[in-house]
Amino acid sequence: MGAFHDYRATITWTGAGDAGTSSYTSYSRDHTVAFPGLPALPASADPAFRGDPARYSPEQLFVASLSDCHMLWFLHLASSHGVVVREYTDEATGRMRVESSGAGQFVDVTLHPRVTVDPGPDDEALARVHELAHEHCFLARSVNFPVVVEPVPARAAQPQA
Repeated sequence: MGAFHDYRATITWTGAGDAGTSSYTSYSRDHTVAFPGLPALPASADPAFRGDPARYSPEQLFVASLSDCHMLWFLHLASSHGVVVREYTDEATGRMRVESSGAGQFVDVTLHPRVTVDPGPDDEALARVHELAHEHCFLARSVNFPVVVEPVPARAAQPQA
């Protein structure tokens, strides 16, 4: 049996105003998401659900978490496979279906990692590192929908001076 790791987050609703939840439109969806020892994130619902577009939504953070997990595993595995990564960005996308009742779920998340590496590995070798990262990502292994990885062809880093 493997080791266990525990995580804590404190979610504090700040949008009660004067009326609280006396009606669907009477309250703000604003809240903070805080983790021990770190600055709080200003959060709200998605704007489609009366949230503040200037704040992070749970859906955005969810997609970002899947992308972040993949990136961290990719960097780890690249280093252990002798691949020197100089830059990494991902334009991750997620699709959520909302039913007429208001309930819903994510149906997929697609990652589009773009890496810049020192000369050496070809796109096939990098694709294998992405596959391994996907197999290891704790979050991708925990969801009940496909997390698709579609790497953008790698760019070679300029020689370091």
